[in-house]
Amino acid sequence: MSTEDYPATLMEFDERFGTEEACQQYLFRIRWPDGFRCPVCGATKAWVNKRHLLVCSACGRQVSLTAGTVMHGTRKPLRMWFRAMWWICTQKTGGSAKGLQRLLGLGSYQTAWAWLHKLRRAMIRAGREPLEGPVEIDDAFIGGREEGVTGRQSFKKARIVVAVEVPGATRKVLGRARISQVPDFSGDSLMPFVVENVVAGSHVITDGWDAYRPLGSLGFVHEVRVGDVELLANAHRVVSLLKRWLLGTHQGAVRRKHLQHYLDEFTFRYDRRKSRDVGKIFYRMLQGASSNEVTPYWRLVDRPAPDQRVTG
Repeated sequence: MSTEDYPATLMEFDERFGTEEACQQYLFRIRWPDGFRCPVCGATKAWVNKRHLLVCSACGRQVSLTAGTVMHGTRKPLRMWFRAMWWICTQKTGGSAKGLQRLLGLGSYQTAWAWLHKLRRAMIRAGREPLEGPVEIDDAFIGGREEGVTGRQSFKKARIVVAVEVPGATRKVLGRARISQVPDFSGDSLMPFVVENVVAGSHVITDGWDAYRPLGSLGFVHEVRVGDVELLANAHRVVSLLKRWLLGTHQGAVRRKHLQHYLDEFTFRYDRRKSRDVGKIFYRMLQGASSNEVTPYWRLVDRPAPDQRVTG
């Protein structure tokens, strides 16, 4: 499927995805842009049985269209999932589970809450392009005021690391961002983040924290800035926007175990903040939904798996 093959407006969306069959055909092309390929034998031919499963013509393996996606095992029609994704993409600062429940007419708030959490996991595509320098990197805390601590100390707050493309020779405005929750601010936690999210050899700018020293030996052009309150003004701006978003859209009610997925949603929205092409944003989300396996509800809420619960 061409990357340009998506509806541009709500009217086009409604016309294009008015039937379940149309949604199924579109999802098929998203999952297998080069044609079906059996996950077992690699054969490229299949037929559809009465249960709407793809059956490999070579080995007989039955493949569900939604298997291996965030929609796996759903009892709701794809039309509802498509509508939910389109709605999420059109919300400038994000939507609430209550809003999604009203939109889709879901009988359960729990279902709407679970859908939002599953779709947040679809916002980050595997293999996305790393940032290109110059890149500012800084660490920060997420949480309220805490007394009796100084510097990078904290007993209660969550720790994050932020990287953002900043103006340079070929870039006039802030570019993309990457944000990750980390257990601490040691080099063992910060260096893997940089290596994974920034192009090797890039110009990287940090403060003088010792944990950033290995960047030079890892092949980055490392610039250290010290002494100025605004020495990493661009990274600080992203952190400020993130905190404002968490407080404004989610009233600060984000549990630490779910924080990374909220960080992913913020990054998804931040990187597309200037895009007027909602159809392309929808397309990217559906790509992510098609390549991320479902997270069961019991795992979302940290309960034991159904077959591990004690009964009697």
